[in-house]
Amino acid sequence: MVEVRVPATSANIGPGFDCLGIAVKKYNRFVVEEIEEGLVFEGCDEEFKNEDNLIYVAMKKCFDKIKYKPKGLSIKIESDIPVSRGLGSSAACVVGGILAANELAGSPLSKEEVLELSAEMEGHPDNITPALYGGMTVSVTEEDRTIYNKINIKEDIKLCVLIPDFKLSTEKARAVLPRSIDYKQGVYNIGRVALMISALSNGDLDLLKVACKDKLHEDYRAGLIENFYDIKNECSKQNALAVFLSGAGPTIMVMLRKDDKDFSTNIKSYLDTLKNNWQVLEVDIDNDGAIVLSL
Repeated sequence: MVEVRVPATSANIGPGFDCLGIAVKKYNRFVVEEIEEGLVFEGCDEEFKNEDNLIYVAMKKCFDKIKYKPKGLSIKIESDIPVSRGLGSSAACVVGGILAANELAGSPLSKEEVLELSAEMEGHPDNITPALYGGMTVSVTEEDRTIYNKINIKEDIKLCVLIPDFKLSTEKARAVLPRSIDYKQGVYNIGRVALMISALSNGDLDLLKVACKDKLHEDYRAGLIENFYDIKNECSKQNALAVFLSGAGPTIMVMLRKDDKDFSTNIKSYLDTLKNNWQVLEVDIDNDGAIVLSL
């Protein structure tokens, strides 16, 4: 029997489209056991108790690669990462499934091989890498290999997650993006990605408000999230270090100083005046990434 815990992740972090990601202390847990026969699920809706379940699909991909055939599987799910909210729920399922399958088979794959298999399945590594390794990461794909590095954040910060009560599929959020961008937009984002990494590494937190600005995806997706700009402006008024769309959205992520005591209360009071219901949750950065336990 194997237990896997995988953190939620937030990708893009403003200008770092499809390359930056950060893991936070909000988790999905999967307990997987090889049984005599069949496929048994616990802890998910009836519609997901089948071979199309993403955790099982990820496990099967791993089993096929390492040529392992389980007799049957029991998969218990404890999910604390909301689906289709921009918090890496699919990446958590992919990483969790592949890690669990690898552990059941005696761990023939290295962590780097798990990364490659997970990124191949997910299609891009921005959520996968922090889910697996924790912390804030930058990831790129080079000749079908995922190259990554963890970013050392010098000063203590925390994150505040603003989660609405409506979903936004990645497919829909991708569909509104342009097929090409202006040269100036690319330069705009390159500079701000560099500034963000420098500011976090050196502890120059006052630079984050400028560094997190984006020209590649947020403006296009803003129309899918009611009151998006109003919320961003209010967060800035409440002394947020940075405000950005989490992944494809609709969750909005806020960077705060560790000692900020008032932001969550104040922003909740503001959000309560809006049409949709928003959950406000302060979370710390998860620096450990996915954890595997043999039970």
